Amino acid sequence: MTRTDAPVTPPVVLTIAGSDSGGGAGIQADLKTIEAGGAFGTSAITSVTAQNTTGVRGSHLLPTEDIEAQIRAVREDFDVAAIKTGMLAVSDVIDLVVDETPLPNLVVDPVMVATSGDRLLEPEAEAAYEDLIAEAALVTPNADEAEVLTDRTIDDPGDAEAAGRDIVELGADAALVKGGHVPGDEVVDVLVTDDSVTTFRHDRVDTEATHGSGCTLSSAIATRLAHGDDLGDAVAAGIDLLARAVRYNLDVGEGPGAVHHMVETRNEAARNDTSEAVERAVSALVDRDVSPLVPEVGMTVAGATPYAETPDEVAAVEGRITRTMDGVRPNRGVRFGAGSTVAQVLLAAREHDPALRYAVNCRLTDAVEAALDDLAGSVSGYDPSERPSDVAATPATAWGVGQAFEASEGSPVAVVDRGEVGVAGSVTLLAVDSETLVERVETLLDAVET
Repeated sequence: MTRTDAPVTPPVVLTIAGSDSGGGAGIQADLKTIEAGGAFGTSAITSVTAQNTTGVRGSHLLPTEDIEAQIRAVREDFDVAAIKTGMLAVSDVIDLVVDETPLPNLVVDPVMVATSGDRLLEPEAEAAYEDLIAEAALVTPNADEAEVLTDRTIDDPGDAEAAGRDIVELGADAALVKGGHVPGDEVVDVLVTDDSVTTFRHDRVDTEATHGSGCTLSSAIATRLAHGDDLGDAVAAGIDLLARAVRYNLDVGEGPGAVHHMVETRNEAARNDTSEAVERAVSALVDRDVSPLVPEVGMTVAGATPYAETPDEVAAVEGRITRTMDGVRPNRGVRFGAGSTVAQVLLAAREHDPALRYAVNCRLTDAVEAALDDLAGSVSGYDPSERPSDVAATPATAWGVGQAFEASEGSPVAVVDRGEVGVAGSVTLLAVDSETLVERVETLLDAVET
């Protein structure tokens, strides 16, 4: 039969930028990020670069009339809700974009130098940016680019704020001065508008795989603006996405690799499979009757999505598995955000080994501790009483899990919390998949029951 179509109408975002043959930055990064953010990506290519993860091999600037034709073709046919610019290369191209005003929700990423260090903007074109900045809803320079635009030295967030004010004085509605190039354990991004300053902080990720980071951030922000988000929310969402995209970067090519443009989409898509895996594990443990391993507070099976960063991205048994006269049973079903204690242990373990995705807590008795020797893998633990006074006394401290990982040869398959006055000790089993987690529980149970 003939089916009825069901069209959708996403907002349209136009990116005006260069092409990256390596796929990690430029137009390619922009379109991946835009589509992942639920918008429809269109493009006008300014330059064709021959590059990969190790550097730029060559660059060919398209004729200005061809760039203009692309922009006009898109804007004549599509209701463009936001525009972002990337590599514009020369002043003639910058002037061409300025002539296209008004430009809705214009996000200007002043691409001057590639992550590899290769220059992507002719020096004489730097001054031309002032007219484009005056049309921008947001300008997103990194510290090096902000130094060029403002003739300031940026060594700390205070310098970034001053540079942001200079850019706003040039006519931009707002400036986001990024802190990725400023040394420190934290990445501090500073958003400056006419009447406010907002600071965003993220722990720095120990990686050089940041290829495409600026393109991804500016595209993510433009996409949120196209959806109707206010500027602060759009910037916050873009920064959160980039922080995750850098941590779970793409190990491709011989160079440092690229950020993971689709990381949030892939993570969201895995929620159902993760929840079902936890449910299968719970069912297996109920069928086996793991009563001897269930703590007085109950047992929680937890599973994290592949790129989980928060407890809301960890599925767990709500109300826990408890002992009954007839064995064990879960009090309620599985949902994301439940099982906070085990979820925190799992997330803390993922800081050391992001491949770990599943965890279950077991009671700690002499028999259980002796049975840990039967597990194939390292067993490590910590004593909460040794926790430094300046570390928060939470049930599942990152400090304690960190101690266990530091003392272990490789990732431990079990982390032992020795407990403290008034708080019983526990064992948390860890695994990369739910089947392995169940096998470890059954190995422990077999040893206890022998």
